Amino acid sequence: MLGIELTPEHPTSELSTLAAQAEGEGFDTVFVSHHYNNRDEFVVLADIARETESVALGPGITNPYESHPVTLASRIATIDELSDGRAVYGIGPGDRSTLANLGYSQDDALRRVLETMQVTRRLHDGERVTHDGTFEAEDAGLNYETEQLPIYVGAQGPHMTRMSAKYADGILYNGSHPKDVAWAGERVSEGLAERDEDRGEFDFAAYASVSLADDEEAAREAARPPVAFIAGGAPPPVLERHGLDQELAGEISDAIASGSFSEAFGLVSEEMIDAFAVAGTPATVSERIEAILENADSLVMGSPLGPDLAEAISLMGAVADDLGFQG
Repeated sequence: MLGIELTPEHPTSELSTLAAQAEGEGFDTVFVSHHYNNRDEFVVLADIARETESVALGPGITNPYESHPVTLASRIATIDELSDGRAVYGIGPGDRSTLANLGYSQDDALRRVLETMQVTRRLHDGERVTHDGTFEAEDAGLNYETEQLPIYVGAQGPHMTRMSAKYADGILYNGSHPKDVAWAGERVSEGLAERDEDRGEFDFAAYASVSLADDEEAAREAARPPVAFIAGGAPPPVLERHGLDQELAGEISDAIASGSFSEAFGLVSEEMIDAFAVAGTPATVSERIEAILENADSLVMGSPLGPDLAEAISLMGAVADDLGFQG
């Protein structure tokens, strides 16, 4: 898979145009991210489905806290129907800071994601489901025909990463540094060792924050917003792996939770950009991606893409070609 992430902080029509451009540049999958304070990702995906022909598309990721998992199973099935079978379902626990604004604490995150995946598969098989776990469902079912579709789990910590490899079709690993991707590869191997043979192949996709431009400094500056969200939500072991200031990461998290985004972005250090983004010129980005793909099967080029989105997508297509990457 050669994927790209589009964030609905931009107008829906603009994102659909960018998705069509990405399809023309050779990307085979388009993910749309979710935060409650942006435009609705499923509406955006529906528009992208109408404006593209071949790319797979789906949420990257949606979380099973704000919406009931049964409702989410229906939403992604609707996207699959609208796109003639091109949907891919990315689920995960979501961004801790923004979920806190809505009163969610991500309790039992691993169980909730696993149960969401299991219930979704049963619903898409046409079953009626009664479930009593981290969420409840009583004789719930979908009143239209659906198909099974690939389920990817968004993960960063060790337990979610292992669980993904054991039960999901793929992982969208939130990592932009070769050191993190190599570490995740070890956790994936642990999960695969416990995976049932009939589950089929597993796709280890590095979901990297990429910022690409001909101007190195402009690319790094554009990386500040997504790096702030990544650093603010990074588990302590990840911060320790890169020697990053945990107190500073906490301040960034607090600023995001309070809606002080400019403050949060300004607190991001150069070391955080190095750890949590692939930012720079095509040569810089190509070198980093090549190192990432030594351990990952696939790549998703995630937000911010670059200071100029259309230019960044064009440059990314050229980088992928130079690397000989086959989506």
